[in-house]
Amino acid sequence: MAEGALAHSQARIAISITGIAGPAGGSTQKPVGLVCFGCGTRGAITILEKRFGDIGRTEVRLASVAVALDLLYEAAEMAG
Repeated sequence: MAEGALAHSQARIAISITGIAGPAGGSTQKPVGLVCFGCGTRGAITILEKRFGDIGRTEVRLASVAVALDLLYEAAEMAG
């Protein structure tokens, strides 16, 4: 998703997030609390998977925002 956002925009950095925040919808392969992140710049793509566990929908979403902001900060530093 981050690669697609970069390809279809003039952005220098793109973030994507997808996952299972709960309370339902999980499976053995994709349990509640599993979140996948993409962070792309014009020079690199970072893919990260986090398993927050079944900590509640709101907490998974808040934790995901924190991770995404960290990825954005790191990408901005590297991009200059």
